[in-house]
Amino acid sequence: MLLLLIKKWLNSSGRTSKLPGDGKTPERSVEQIQNGDEELRNAFIRRYNPYILKITSRFFRRSIDPARDDAYSVALAAFDEAINRFSPEKGRLFLGFAETVIHRRLVDYVRQESKHAAAVPYSAFDIESEEGGSTVNRVEVAQAMEAYRREVTADERKLEIASLTEDLALYGITFEDLAKLSPKHQDSRAQLLRIGRKLAREERLFRSLRETRQLPIKELCEMGTTSRKTVERHRKYIIAVSMIAGGSYPFLQEYIGLDREEEEG
Repeated sequence: MLLLLIKKWLNSSGRTSKLPGDGKTPERSVEQIQNGDEELRNAFIRRYNPYILKITSRFFRRSIDPARDDAYSVALAAFDEAINRFSPEKGRLFLGFAETVIHRRLVDYVRQESKHAAAVPYSAFDIESEEGGSTVNRVEVAQAMEAYRREVTADERKLEIASLTEDLALYGITFEDLAKLSPKHQDSRAQLLRIGRKLAREERLFRSLRETRQLPIKELCEMGTTSRKTVERHRKYIIAVSMIAGGSYPFLQEYIGLDREEEEG
């Protein structure tokens, strides 16, 4: 996978590909790529290869060798995924979005590697052996991995909060608003979580919310036994829950109890 990706996107031998024009924003280049300009895709990825390396090296807190580190191919594929998934309508800049996608795919990669390996690759913790036959104490490795997981989890939560903050800003909602509006009673909170998830699952209504920035109050009331007064009073909270339920926010979903609601509902 690593060699194929590198050859596809980074090999500059052979024909000459055009580079993004001077003054062209990443968002404009991505738009052209999404419209079918595959030659530009290769040039665009080559141009931002240093950016991909920077993010990957910062994630692992060490220098990344594209020719030897599989994590680099994961980041490279994630950057390509970001090109395909980017949507300017959400008000984000492409490079920030790409960093989020790369970070999440690297987290998935580390988790997958830890499941299938008896011990974590020493390079992940900057542990280098002086001699090829030397070993590292597995207890120490396990402790290091646990500390690393906690750190990655904390970083992932920060990324999710930053991404959700951008999403909610489009609706004029802040986390301070949610802190003030959060229901104090468990039953009320559970009810609003159900409404928010239901809204996220209804593709037509959720799309309408994203496009108009307006909560479909009438339709939500018709879907259940919720009163219009309740929906209107907790409009911001319901929108926030639906954004979390309908987005890539696994940590926030767990934090507010959406994962438990899923099991119970």
